[in-house]
Amino acid sequence: MLTPVTRLNPIPSSNNQRSMATASDSQAPSNPRRAPLAIALGDPAGIGAEVTLKALASARWSDADRQPLLVTCRRWLELSYQALRRCSDRPLRDPATLEIIDLPLDAAVSPGVSGAACGEASFAWLTRAWELVENGRCGALVTAPIAKTSWHAAGHAYPGQTERLAELAGVDQAAMLFTARSPQGTWRFNTLLATTHIPLEAVPTALNAALISNKLDMLLAFCERFSSTPHLVVAGLNPHAGEGGRIGHQERDWLNACLLDWQQRHPQVRLDGPVAPDTCWLGAAAAWQGQHRGPDGYLALYHDQGLIPVKLLAFDAAVNTTLGLPCLRTSPDHGTGFDIAGLGVARAASMEAALETALELG
Repeated sequence: MLTPVTRLNPIPSSNNQRSMATASDSQAPSNPRRAPLAIALGDPAGIGAEVTLKALASARWSDADRQPLLVTCRRWLELSYQALRRCSDRPLRDPATLEIIDLPLDAAVSPGVSGAACGEASFAWLTRAWELVENGRCGALVTAPIAKTSWHAAGHAYPGQTERLAELAGVDQAAMLFTARSPQGTWRFNTLLATTHIPLEAVPTALNAALISNKLDMLLAFCERFSSTPHLVVAGLNPHAGEGGRIGHQERDWLNACLLDWQQRHPQVRLDGPVAPDTCWLGAAAAWQGQHRGPDGYLALYHDQGLIPVKLLAFDAAVNTTLGLPCLRTSPDHGTGFDIAGLGVARAASMEAALETALELG
């Protein structure tokens, strides 16, 4: 049984260059057979360091082929490790055994207390990690959670990491797909969001036929990794998918025709939709329990419509995967966990899944 602990002391900023080995941006991969994963550690006041060090403590990450490259403040990570090992409910990987791109913090950090300095650090760590993947130093990107409010406080007005990565990659659209492997078999639960971090009132005007077709193309390309004839399901926007215009008009006015047109251009795909949102994910629930194989991919029309079933079924297993970029990016599907930061109790299952998915699909 764990002894109750108090919050960790603030971790001072430092440009100290001692102790941990630090990797060079231009340094060739330590194992030329496989480019390493780049891991951006997220908000330093959150649980990013904890879940990463817990995930990397697994024997699965002792193989030389699997050694990642962390982008973070080296001294902060070392001090976080020393503090967390006194209270952690699981083993932690010693940062001294990891390659690190050192971008030092400019201010002291207290676990659970974020702000502009944390936002600036997590923004810089993400940007550098992306550059490592873009220039071929790393093979895929894994990101720990950030706090959007801290980014905004630092002057970086992005809705989230996905939009910043799209800008860095020079692409017009990137998409958020959540994927999780069923614990009962090989079926993979995939849900793509048509819209992401926008108010609910803005969703109907953001949706259109071109957007839906583009998102379905992305979803199809991802699901074809696992099936040459995938089964895709599209949720309706309105209750009962509009009931022929009696409860909302979007399905009747354009969504039905959009899906019919897309289906005709992709005859190898079984496409269902628009399906009433309250029953859309019943097949996924049964498949997750191993009762049968479910659809290969779901398209949700707005953030919570897709994330509620994903988190109910697969909270610790789901991985946020960004589509539309020239390389793979994954992230755990939880947030910064400020309320438990520094206490050693954060669950690392989603970060483990993010790392494994990046390694498998990158």
